[in-house]
Amino acid sequence: MNNFPDFPDEKFRFVKRDETIQDAVFQTKQVGYFRDAMRRFKKNKSSVAAAVIILLLILFAILTPIFATYNMGFTDSYYTFTRPKCTLLSGLGIWDGCSNRTVNQQTYDYYEAAGAVISVKDVYEVTDGGRKNTYYDTKVDDYLAVGYEYINLTPSEYEAAAAYEKETGKQLFYPMVNLSEVQQDANTVDANYWFEHNARGVAQRDADGELVPIYKTDENSEDGLAYYSLKMNGNQYQVRVYYYDWFTYKNGQAPAFLFGTDYMGHDILTRLASGARFSLMLSVIVSAINFIIGTIYGAIEGYYGGKLDLVMERIADVLYSIPYMVLFSLLQLRWGKEIGVVGALLLAFVLTGWIGVASTVRSQFYRFKGQEYVLAARTLGAKDGRLIARHILPNALGTIVTSCVLMVPGVIFTESSLSYLGVLNLDSSTLTSVGTMLSNAQSALSTYPHAIFFPALFISLMMISFNLFGNGLRDALNPTLRGADE
Repeated sequence: MNNFPDFPDEKFRFVKRDETIQDAVFQTKQVGYFRDAMRRFKKNKSSVAAAVIILLLILFAILTPIFATYNMGFTDSYYTFTRPKCTLLSGLGIWDGCSNRTVNQQTYDYYEAAGAVISVKDVYEVTDGGRKNTYYDTKVDDYLAVGYEYINLTPSEYEAAAAYEKETGKQLFYPMVNLSEVQQDANTVDANYWFEHNARGVAQRDADGELVPIYKTDENSEDGLAYYSLKMNGNQYQVRVYYYDWFTYKNGQAPAFLFGTDYMGHDILTRLASGARFSLMLSVIVSAINFIIGTIYGAIEGYYGGKLDLVMERIADVLYSIPYMVLFSLLQLRWGKEIGVVGALLLAFVLTGWIGVASTVRSQFYRFKGQEYVLAARTLGAKDGRLIARHILPNALGTIVTSCVLMVPGVIFTESSLSYLGVLNLDSSTLTSVGTMLSNAQSALSTYPHAIFFPALFISLMMISFNLFGNGLRDALNPTLRGADE
């Protein structure tokens, strides 16, 4: 019985009977390994954002010291822990270098005499032990709070400043205070006490509520006021200046620190950028050295295996068991004077930092050395060096590069931890690090949080961004590890 339908012959025809069938030519460009990896990487939005942040942080570290207003060695003892100020935003009442303070009558009079009171939000009285104390909720400009200061000048410096006054019409020298009328200790007298006050420092105002000056008079001067006094047999002048204007005269611009200043009066912006540059350079150098050593060591272990692998692994285990802090301390004590603190730090990182890379390379070589393409290459006469460099290593490169990228934030974090704990000290006029800045600012966390906020923000962004970037790079270079923890 025929179960198939009966089709007529005209329904059938030959396909390409007179044509030669050939493979079709690809119409698209070839996609290499790294281009394909880049396509996968771009699909990971968090990793792309992390890469952009890392690039911005690197540009910040490189360009800021070049274009910054102040250099690494800049310091001003009058402007310590000064709050951040941006001249572009200060007019809007934000980022203006001001602080809100609740002060008593004595402090309020002091700030008023210094010209630092911007506004008064509230005034109230508190009775304590039968005595009424007046308090002010004020907004104070940190840059003006320095007020007046006594400064000693050489004759040439004094003449240059006096000539500046005449040329620009801007006042630099102010009347000297009659110290005999100052109720404070004459040895610690403050140039801002130029007004009548009692023993507690509270101002004795006139009928209009204005401060009453107690300037030193000079009958020989044209206006009856002494603007300077001679000291050391006429070899030096002591003058009283308004420090905000004096700073402008000496530095060519008004004081304004974008990130504020630290405990030494350093510009945090410049110090942070320079410290970030040092930390990044250190981490990149350490990562490169550890990458080379770890790759060679791990490749030998993984490729040859056997007793050689066993001996080399035990050596790595011994080195890995040494606590890093102990290792650095011993190196610093032994060779600190010969190679310096930075040299001891670099040596400590290199002595044990390659072990993680070696372990990764070793595991990748064990994974790939038995593959068919490696056996085929060996059958065709490829030497061990060619098998390692041309066949196994390129296939393990994705995992190895990822581990080296993640080593960068690890080095930065370790250096910062050592500096924060005081084991490592990189604080000088020409060198600092992010960890050193964090260590120096920890005592002022509650009173001047800006000193620790910006270094902490930088290292936080760096750590998070490098980890996200490393994870995205891992997924792009080795898709089989996508979503793995390591």
